[in-house]
Amino acid sequence: MLQELSHMDRITQLQDEIQQLLMIMSTSIAYLTSRSNFIQVSPDIPITKQRNPEKYDAPDIFEANKKELVTDLIRKAKQVEYLVKSLPEPEPEEAQAQRLQQLEEEMQIANTEYALAVKRLKSLHTEVSELLRSMLTDVSHIPVLDVDDPMVEDKAAAQATKGSSAA
Repeated sequence: MLQELSHMDRITQLQDEIQQLLMIMSTSIAYLTSRSNFIQVSPDIPITKQRNPEKYDAPDIFEANKKELVTDLIRKAKQVEYLVKSLPEPEPEEAQAQRLQQLEEEMQIANTEYALAVKRLKSLHTEVSELLRSMLTDVSHIPVLDVDDPMVEDKAAAQATKGSSAA
């Protein structure tokens, strides 16, 4: 169980790293397309559009930023590769099938125990309900002491008995 949690942590880390890699790729493409100037790549195809000088970086700054983006991409890709290599080998299908069969058997046993516990609970509930019902029925037949009777010495107890029977 603990080992599976460790694998899940690695998978979560891998998911986070891939998400960061995609973010770096996305921002790199956005930077390269928005901060570069148009360059003529073929003498046969003229440049038809010019970009405002404030909207693109100088060639030396652009090259430095490109190198930084490449470094970030490579570093993140290596982190992803390391996490992929640290994942466990997949379990053979036969072992998975056996493990699932064992879990199924354990689940059936647990379900049977649960059903028995529920049955026992219902039985105990019925017993307690009947016991309470019989006790309440017996209480209604207890004679009430008269507080005004000169033979009653404990007036407070008689008053309490009288009060509970009136309710």
